[in-house]
Amino acid sequence: MSDDKPTGELTLRTMAMPADTNASGDIFGGWVLSQMDLAGGIASGQRAEGRVVTIAVDKMKFIRPVHVGDVLCVYTSVGRVGTSSMEIKIEAWALRHRYGHREKVTEAIFTMVAVDDSGKPRPVPTQH
Repeated sequence: MSDDKPTGELTLRTMAMPADTNASGDIFGGWVLSQMDLAGGIASGQRAEGRVVTIAVDKMKFIRPVHVGDVLCVYTSVGRVGTSSMEIKIEAWALRHRYGHREKVTEAIFTMVAVDDSGKPRPVPTQH
């Protein structure tokens, strides 16, 4: 995963707000993680053509804090695809103060599984 420019497709953009901060004024890591999980669900759901669930988060690395007023931009790319599981590479970048320079703040690999309506694993369709 690159540190100079985002890798993958821009999947989610949202602004960090005061309600999402800790006592020091930094955005909670859990809030950032939840935004990454949303983006991973969007990317893997599109690839799986249906419902998916998160089963693992690997190599989570918090690089820099996110501050109130930053725009969090989450980029995704589908990595390895197994029978029912997918690895989604996710990078979160902050646009400082909404318009400022862009910095990578977090990266991780999420493992998502395609499931049917009863929550049981199902095959990921092959790409055409």
